[in-house]
Amino acid sequence: MVAGGEEGGAGRTRDRPERRSCNTGSVEQWSPIQFVVAIVIASAISLGTFAHADRHGSSHATAWGVGAFLFAALVVPVYFGQYWYRKRSAA
Repeated sequence: MVAGGEEGGAGRTRDRPERRSCNTGSVEQWSPIQFVVAIVIASAISLGTFAHADRHGSSHATAWGVGAFLFAALVVPVYFGQYWYRKRSAA
């Protein structure tokens, strides 16, 4: 008798799903050219945000630039929304 209460031969399989690797093939691999293009675009967005913040007297221009590089879709709209809000309220 086996510990689990089941006996069977070595060739017998249980009703378990097949073991799969973590890579299901749904994630596309980037080529080196695509990666470089993505870094160049992120850098341009970051430098533009930093330059704008620095030119307009932001005390955290570097933080805005780094944030734009890492999280452009979130940081850039927040920065420019904050900039336009301050500009309107000052006028």
